[in-house]
Amino acid sequence: MSIYNTGVTEKMDQTTLNIIFPVLNEHLRLERGITRSVGYLRALEAKEGSILHGKKYKLTIVDNGSDDDTPEIGHRLEETYDEVEYVRIEERGVGIAFKTGVERSRALIVGYMDIDLSTKLKYLDKTLRIFDRRPDIAYVNASRFHRKSKTTGRKWYRKITSAGLLVLLKLVFRMKATDAICGFTFMRKEVADKLIRECSDDKGWFYMIELLLRAERDKVKIVDLPVEWTEDYDTTVNIQKTVKNYLINIVKLKMTFIKEDIK
Repeated sequence: MSIYNTGVTEKMDQTTLNIIFPVLNEHLRLERGITRSVGYLRALEAKEGSILHGKKYKLTIVDNGSDDDTPEIGHRLEETYDEVEYVRIEERGVGIAFKTGVERSRALIVGYMDIDLSTKLKYLDKTLRIFDRRPDIAYVNASRFHRKSKTTGRKWYRKITSAGLLVLLKLVFRMKATDAICGFTFMRKEVADKLIRECSDDKGWFYMIELLLRAERDKVKIVDLPVEWTEDYDTTVNIQKTVKNYLINIVKLKMTFIKEDIK
């Protein structure tokens, strides 16, 4: 039986974990993020008694339309590390990148991480142990806003937009999760496939929020995972534009849910 309690016999060549890294013009962070991730996973796989010991894993870089030297770096990393694959798509957006990665995957556990590794790598081990010990759990969602989480380096304007989004999602959808899009989400493959079939064709960041909300609607057992999270890069946010996008996507999804409930 699979160590992840999928209810089916695990083949000896079955990949246990597939991490998807959506990237767009990430030439400054891509090599460092992949190199650190490979190093951590190799150490975990080699450690006697580790949850990943003797298991196969894969890191999938999904480049969604980069026009810098990200493709060259991605190809080089694929050639350097057996565990890494580079996939290029021409459509931009975290949503389409994640969907592409999941549809290609044959792993038992699939998920995505931000390439800047804002969530510490040690939570991969914690996540795998949750799936192993809890056969009822199908979805692990990291949270920056969990009371046990520790966040550093967060810009004030990003705190405002993230907190505002969270309030809106709780008011409109009665969302139970304490964070909507932390950049660290994993689920059992069969659940990911089902949610993707149910989700809209949105290609952007809101697709990942819809995925979480649909999981809650489907009564999927979700772990709200407290993490140590660090924002280690400079970024600019147009608050007015961001809030407008929040409102448009929230209204659109709410109307979709209402129509589905009527059927």
